[in-house]
Amino acid sequence: MKALLQTGGLLLLAMASLACVGPEDKPSNVHDLRVLGVSTEQPELIASTCERTPEALDELAAEVTYRALLVDPAGEGRPIQYTLWACADPDDRTCENEADRALLAEGTTVAGELTLPIRPGAARGAEDRLLLERVLEEDAYQGLGGIRMPLVLRVVAGGEEVYAQKLMVFWCPVVEGMKANEQPVLPGLRVDDVPWPEGEPLELSGPGPFVVTADDVSDREENYVVPGLRLQAVNLKEAWEIAWYSTLGEFSLSETGGADFGGQQGRHRVEWEPAEGATAQDVTFWAVVRDGRGGSSWLVRRARWSP
Repeated sequence: MKALLQTGGLLLLAMASLACVGPEDKPSNVHDLRVLGVSTEQPELIASTCERTPEALDELAAEVTYRALLVDPAGEGRPIQYTLWACADPDDRTCENEADRALLAEGTTVAGELTLPIRPGAARGAEDRLLLERVLEEDAYQGLGGIRMPLVLRVVAGGEEVYAQKLMVFWCPVVEGMKANEQPVLPGLRVDDVPWPEGEPLELSGPGPFVVTADDVSDREENYVVPGLRLQAVNLKEAWEIAWYSTLGEFSLSETGGADFGGQQGRHRVEWEPAEGATAQDVTFWAVVRDGRGGSSWLVRRARWSP
């Protein structure tokens, strides 16, 4: 069966031959093959001019590093097959249209961080046309909000198959003040106000709940400029969101942060509770941050929990 999942801002299409996603499944509890996050470094590419010059095309064709956070808790280190395409149509979630896609990478890996050097801006589809041109043709706003090229990752392991779509953003300086986005990076996490180190697992005991917070990110949220409908400069500010995951129990909220219509930002505070009746075990946690502009990264932390 197929199930559309919206997880942490990343559009996933999961196909499992063994079971369906049931109502008891919690987005924050990871027990099967998943792609929890995707990022590109840089998050977007900006040409130095909006004129179609060889120099501008070269700037948009620069190499970027593609990263995907693959998790497979029950896989016991099994091999994972992957294929990465660049596509023209954002509505083609699995990149099925062969005429409008270009293969960027394929191979075999295992759970962890998949890292690939790619050049999506140089990708060519049918009749050797630049895929960026086809993306622009499919865009109802003709690039006013940036040219957003879908990067579609397909991963397969055993009877599980997952697709993850990430939009790679290409810009030119339409209005004064535009600059390339910087990757959002979380400064750190805390449990019950105790710093959570990256190395050794944190010792936790008891039924909880345990309060998990992110260190303050307000000084890292960028002010940025985008073009308005009348091609005027519009000033905005990022409001980061964090998606929370663990291999045991569940979080009180699957996502935190963002901003409401009044501009009020949410707090990055959640409560984690282990599953009732669970035995002592090592637990892996992930915090995946997104800046709302295509930038994303993640932190991995571990704990040794006992009842």
